[in-house]
Amino acid sequence: MLKYSLPGKLPNEKIIKIIRRDGFILFKKMIFIAGLVILPAAAVFLFLNFNQNLLYGPFSYPLIILSVSGYGLFICLFSFFSFIDYHLDIWIITSERIIDVRQEGFFSRVVSELKLFQIQDVTSEQHGFFKFIFKYGDVHVQTAGETQRFIFKEIPHPEIVRDTIIKLAEQKRHEKKPA
Repeated sequence: MLKYSLPGKLPNEKIIKIIRRDGFILFKKMIFIAGLVILPAAAVFLFLNFNQNLLYGPFSYPLIILSVSGYGLFICLFSFFSFIDYHLDIWIITSERIIDVRQEGFFSRVVSELKLFQIQDVTSEQHGFFKFIFKYGDVHVQTAGETQRFIFKEIPHPEIVRDTIIKLAEQKRHEKKPA
């Protein structure tokens, strides 16, 4: 299993599964980014066909360079943020609890945890053509408390994750019952 430092590790706690979003999600974002990269090249080609003097004007040339540079910076930041969001959003299922680590922006992270014996309902969902074909979807974990549902978004094989959580929760409830 991967070496991963658990926040606030409990005694005898073992990592069962570390889950990230499905790789197809990152692939979709990269296709979108590729489209954003091609867009200005097509725009420059069209503008140069209509007016070839744009590149030689005293005001238009610096404006074009500034615009293309700003757009390139935007694409780089968007690409970097997409990868950071994909890579740093993880869910860790352990023998004692579920840990949800969400990266919200560059400098904000939210870590939540849920004890397995508190779980009352686990649901998996796959809505849409791509989710069904590529076998990824969402898993919703509900407790009896005031806490909102934990949502594992766009993870691979949500039905397997759902079954694993249900099995672990039943084991924990069985251990908590007085003999």
